[in-house]
Amino acid sequence: MSNYKKNSANNNDKFSEFSESPETTSVNETDISQALPDIITESGSIISACGQYTVQCLTIIGQIEGHYILSPRDKTTKYEHIIPQLVAVEQSDQIDGLLIILNTVGGDVEAGLAIAELVAGMTKPVVSLVLGGGHSIGVPIAVAAKRSFIAKSATMTIHPVRMNGLMLGVPQAFEYFQRMQRRITTFVSDNSSINPERYNELALNTDELVMDIGTILDGNDAVNEGLIDKVGSLNDAIDCLYRMINKTKAKSKKKGIKNSKSIK
Repeated sequence: MSNYKKNSANNNDKFSEFSESPETTSVNETDISQALPDIITESGSIISACGQYTVQCLTIIGQIEGHYILSPRDKTTKYEHIIPQLVAVEQSDQIDGLLIILNTVGGDVEAGLAIAELVAGMTKPVVSLVLGGGHSIGVPIAVAAKRSFIAKSATMTIHPVRMNGLMLGVPQAFEYFQRMQRRITTFVSDNSSINPERYNELALNTDELVMDIGTILDGNDAVNEGLIDKVGSLNDAIDCLYRMINKTKAKSKKKGIKNSKSIK
């Protein structure tokens, strides 16, 4: 068994006693406080069962690591850790919703889009909150949630696809960049209120960044451009997530009543 699987199994064991409904389970706060440091260190996420609903908090921080391992000195989010957690949240009957907190400089395009596509395809209530920064490929992840928030002091940097290392200056290479950029632009426009033309205009802006092209949007600007739904704090994001969970449970209850009537 891999270390990751062992860690996941240990995490599940530690939280098995807290996974029941908060309304029917007496939670030992001392046990939770002892378990939190290990779980956060190992997975970068935590399951909170102390509030009205059971919510998983997932952090996207530093650089989003893809197929190549970055330096140990870099703070990274590994997509092979995030993807199984998203699948587990979607499949779990004990987790009511997902809160994604972003403070990322971006990173691997393929890995970032993979995470964003999974988030966008979830049926569970999902809310994202951008703190500090949600730059580059962090933009698609932020907008993939059903509702998105950004702190007033946070920023989002929009720029074209870039590549490190050796690159051949041939037409095929530029066509590849254009196709990859279209993938990002299409996803962002499909999952937010910004149109593709405006997104490309912001990405190709030459008047703002000294060493690059692109645009930096602060919290209010990100909302005004239609990228993010609202400026807000942690409390706003959790309150929105709870309202979404309430609606989901109400729909499920109503559907269950209709099904029981039809069976009769």
